[in-house]
Amino acid sequence: MEVILLGIYSFFVWLVFFKFKWLPWNTTSQVTVAIIPIVGLTVLILTLNVVAPSSGDVRVYKYTVPIVSQVRGRVIEVAVEEGNRLVKKNDVLFRIDPKPYELDVKNLEAQLVGMKGTQRELVEQADAARAKIQESASKGREISARVDLTRKRITQYRELLAAGAGSRFDLEQAEAEALEQQGQLDAARNAELGAEANLRQIQQRQSATVKGEFSQVAQVRAQLENAQWLLDQTTTRSPCDCYVVNLQLRPGGFVGQVALSQVMTLVEAGGQVVAFYNQNELHQVEPGNEVEFAVKTMPGKIIKGKVDSVIWAQGQGQLPVSGNIPTAGLIAMPPGRYAVKFNIAERDREEFLAAGAAGDAAIYTDHLHAIHIIRKVIIRVGSYLNYLILKLH
Repeated sequence: MEVILLGIYSFFVWLVFFKFKWLPWNTTSQVTVAIIPIVGLTVLILTLNVVAPSSGDVRVYKYTVPIVSQVRGRVIEVAVEEGNRLVKKNDVLFRIDPKPYELDVKNLEAQLVGMKGTQRELVEQADAARAKIQESASKGREISARVDLTRKRITQYRELLAAGAGSRFDLEQAEAEALEQQGQLDAARNAELGAEANLRQIQQRQSATVKGEFSQVAQVRAQLENAQWLLDQTTTRSPCDCYVVNLQLRPGGFVGQVALSQVMTLVEAGGQVVAFYNQNELHQVEPGNEVEFAVKTMPGKIIKGKVDSVIWAQGQGQLPVSGNIPTAGLIAMPPGRYAVKFNIAERDREEFLAAGAAGDAAIYTDHLHAIHIIRKVIIRVGSYLNYLILKLH
């Protein structure tokens, strides 16, 4: 851009001093003609670096997701390929032989059915014990009433026999009936006590419950849910819209042998674009400022965006936890740069930005919009220069 401006300036100098000869070409004019572009370009560039700062260090960062199998087993299918093929979220990555886990699920389902049957039997036994208690208590009350009546008859027979008006046979028969009824009453009370003891025993087995279920049933149900989860994990799915790299997995391989042993790596389709600026270039930059950047992987392409934020932190501002007092080095380190995070414009979000791509960027602040055009021309010229491959072989 500076060369273009110098060319335009030279054209007007030629018109004024040589073509139309409006001014004389002497020592004074020659010095003036030489000083004007030097001062003008210097002021222009210094101003441009404040109101439209540029960076030659743009980076495209993307998060990676290492994929580790949750379960052990033999791989029966690898459903993805490595390369520039987008894998959608929840797409199948690979499958492990599910047979051992299906058998575990069926075994626990059978145990759960048996436990539920035992739970129903205990409920039925408890109901039967309560019914037995009520029956024995009712029978005991009935017999007790008969015993009281027989005892009254015995008293009456004794009084009649003492007065010489009664029969000894009737008295003895009533006494025999009283003894028989007393035995029946004792048997009814013993049956009631036995039913109560049986009910207490059943209730003790029922006492350990979890959310209304017997503890044994709840335990088997939890084991079944875990087994079902493990079965589901035999199919590993993508957690994001990603690209597959570092794919080492093949059908027939065994996974899950070592904890945290990744079988592939996913690179997120989206990413972050960050540009690094010197510390004194950012005092006019604010979130929302317009951004343009070009990466070397896409020659001639200008990608637009907005400033998301300035990351006001870098390594030189951190004191590590240590028992040592910080000391100044013998040679002072140059001041570190700060990162500016960009949000890509809606129109360019579908553009493929390769992880690790580098390039140039410019931020257009809210000041002196008229000279932003110069920076826009510079960034576009640089983008087209990315077509040049400067090597001799």
